[in-house]
Amino acid sequence: MTVVSVDKNVEKLSLTVVAEFDADVERVWKIWEDPRQLERWWGPPTWPATFETHEFTTGGKASYYMTGPDGTKAHGWWRFTTINAPDHLEFDDGFADEHGAPDDALGVTHASVKLEPVGDRTRMTISTAFESEDQLQKMSEMGMEEGLREAISQIDTLLAETANA
Repeated sequence: MTVVSVDKNVEKLSLTVVAEFDADVERVWKIWEDPRQLERWWGPPTWPATFETHEFTTGGKASYYMTGPDGTKAHGWWRFTTINAPDHLEFDDGFADEHGAPDDALGVTHASVKLEPVGDRTRMTISTAFESEDQLQKMSEMGMEEGLREAISQIDTLLAETANA
């Protein structure tokens, strides 16, 4: 399996997921950089993502929605705070209403993504920082950890397809 470890740390208000892939760092970077590739894995298989905006620059924004099995749409937004190609990006992440406007009911999280070579593979570490224990608990109850595991598990297929293309 792609996911190597998941660590939810209530004291540090963080969730860290580590995964490894049979591809080099530059190739794994492209799954973040290209919105069409991002759509192939961001969100669990039963809640695929559609990115409406993806300004992949520091200060840029992304807006997306995930569509559930019953057609329900869950909207979200990102604001890229750091982009250091090809191995580090950070973004603020929040929920949005159906028009893409930020919905502050669940607050904002901050994600940090680091890519590093491990032999001929790439280790991806996604760390999410939460504003409070309450926010971490609510996101956990919504299935964030399971959703990330399922989403990341789709990356191997995407990488294999492009490697064989």
